[in-house]
Amino acid sequence: MNTFIFVFLLSTPGVTAVLHTMRYFYTASSDVPNFPEFVGIGYVDGFVIGHYDSNTRRAVPKQDWVKDALGEDYIESLTARAMDHQLRFKAHLENLNQRFNQTGGVHTFQNMHGCDWDDETGEVNGYDQYGYDGEDFINLNLNEQIWIAAKQQAFITKLNWDNDKAMMSYHKYYYTQECPEVMKKIMNVGRSFMMRTDVPSIQLLQRTPSSPVTCHATGFYPHYAEMFWRKDQEEKVLEGVDHGEILPNHDGSFQMSVDLNISLIRDEDWSRYDCVFQIKGVEEDLTVTLDKSVILSNWRKSDGGGGVAAVVVVAVLVLVAVVGFVTWNKCSPARCPSGFTGSHTSDTSSSSPGESDPNKETSEEQREMRTLIS
Repeated sequence: MNTFIFVFLLSTPGVTAVLHTMRYFYTASSDVPNFPEFVGIGYVDGFVIGHYDSNTRRAVPKQDWVKDALGEDYIESLTARAMDHQLRFKAHLENLNQRFNQTGGVHTFQNMHGCDWDDETGEVNGYDQYGYDGEDFINLNLNEQIWIAAKQQAFITKLNWDNDKAMMSYHKYYYTQECPEVMKKIMNVGRSFMMRTDVPSIQLLQRTPSSPVTCHATGFYPHYAEMFWRKDQEEKVLEGVDHGEILPNHDGSFQMSVDLNISLIRDEDWSRYDCVFQIKGVEEDLTVTLDKSVILSNWRKSDGGGGVAAVVVVAVLVLVAVVGFVTWNKCSPARCPSGFTGSHTSDTSSSSPGESDPNKETSEEQREMRTLIS
């Protein structure tokens, strides 16, 4: 049986980056115990702004200021859209079962769409990506205004969606104008919360005497941060270092870790190594020197560990989607792995933000509905 665990990973362009993101994740599933058949989650800069699932059947803002930013009418429209997506995704999932000659079992159909906005250059990028059972299915190339079939079974869908010119025109408008404008509204109203800077607590963790030492930082915000090991105060690439990804905490803050293979280090050289954390908005680095006496572990009883039982957690696992969805969220315009390059597009050929919606006569139903996968 497949394992349906979604690790939410954030693209981190570095501590000087000014790239803002708004992303929506939809997941339809079948035969997953104790999990809604449909879940939708919205994020701005990695912060959860709202949630919908097939059990509650309501789009619920994460914070009151999100509702203030969007307005009650917009929240209601999000609920209506999510309910529509729920019905369509269920139909997609059933049709894909047939297309892949599958009967029963655990399956997922997923979508990630949204936009990026650089508040210095004004560059906007949009993306719309679908996956089935943890693998790419079909992705939108907005610049070329075509869909890219990642599977042979997606080719029929590509032809149907390529021929829907009205919907493609709406995509162009939504991802280059409406999406970034909604993101800006949320960011402006929630500026005091989203533009804050929180420094983390940093600990050194170790599972066993022979395990790598993990430098773990948690509770920081925003996610524009870096962490690394250095030797003799010099920032250089070290052997035996494994960098983890930035992951979200339940309270909207973030965590990350970086491992150091101590088997490559002589005992007398430990004090030459430091774990360094850097975050946008804070000039001074936070450092922790490699020292056996401060390492927390559940195996050390009396050799300086003080009997402290450390909860060695270096990742947050959120039960939302399949492992294959991880790659989608890592993708950014600056670094996009093979298979996803068609989904990130510049707005160089789009209309300016001051122009009107080219599809203003298009009904809400037509704008929201795509040809079902069949």
